[in-house]
This record gives sequence, C-alpha cells and structure tokens, in this order.
Amino acid sequence: MSHLYLTRKLMLTQQPEFLSAGGSNNIVPDLPRLRRMSSYRSGSLANSAFAEDNDVEDLEMLLEAYFMQLDGTHNKILSVMNIQLDNQRNELIQLQLTLTIASFAIALDTCIAGVFGMNIPCPLYNIDGIFSYFVGGTTGACILVYFMLLGYARWKKLLGS
Repeated sequence: MSHLYLTRKLMLTQQPEFLSAGGSNNIVPDLPRLRRMSSYRSGSLANSAFAEDNDVEDLEMLLEAYFMQLDGTHNKILSVMNIQLDNQRNELIQLQLTLTIASFAIALDTCIAGVFGMNIPCPLYNIDGIFSYFVGGTTGACILVYFMLLGYARWKKLLGS
C-alpha cells in the first residue's frame, strides 16, 4: 500500500537532485533526510511504521473516495442500459401486439371463407357473381375489425401513437 503513495515516491526520486545542487549558497533550505522506499526492508520498519500509518490511511481514504465515484458511475451506466433495454423490449411487445391483431383479422377472414367453402347446400351458390361480393365484403369487414382492435389498443395506451 505504501508503494501507491505517489507523493512520497516523487519526493524520494527528487531528493538526490536537491542534495546534489547543495552548497553553502543554496537558496533551497535543507530538507530533512527522507527515508528511501527500499530501506524499510533493512530493519527500519519499526521506526517508520508510525510515520507511514498516517500516509497509508490518507491513501486508503483517497482510494475509497475514488472507488465510490467509480461505483456510482457504474450504477448510472447500468441504469441507462437497463432503460434502453426496457424501451426496446416495449417496442417489441407493441410490434407483437400489432401482428397478433393482424393475424386475428386474417384468421377470421379465413374462417368465414372456410365455412362458406364447404359442400353444404346453400341457395347463395345458385346466384351468379355472388362470390366476389362475398369475399370482398368479408375481407372489408375483417380489415374494419383490424382497425377497430388497433384503435382500441391505442385508446387503452397499449400501443404508442
């Protein structure tokens, strides 16, 4: 953790430059001798442990603040992505509802044509040219049913406008 304390590392790397520029007419005041990062391995761990504890605590607090900001940003990104996915899901549900209404209207037209296509004796079969009027009327009625169901779905706000 002490290796992450970058201010101390910067000061330690610049310390030889300050000392080599020294002399009696140096305008930089004498800095106290700073301990090298590798010197804690040579036995001065007990002496410098108390001085490093405060620095490590500051570093941990700084890293915790950065982590909290990062976590907040991550949560915001996830919520935006979920909103976008919900929007796409709603559009797909609306498309599915529209297609279901259309398939119902087509199935209704097919059912009516199937009932009248059976070999049941009916006086309408003897009239010439009635087939085209019948098919046109049932198809028009099914299209009307489609638009009525679509209007009802929009009235109930199941579909967007």
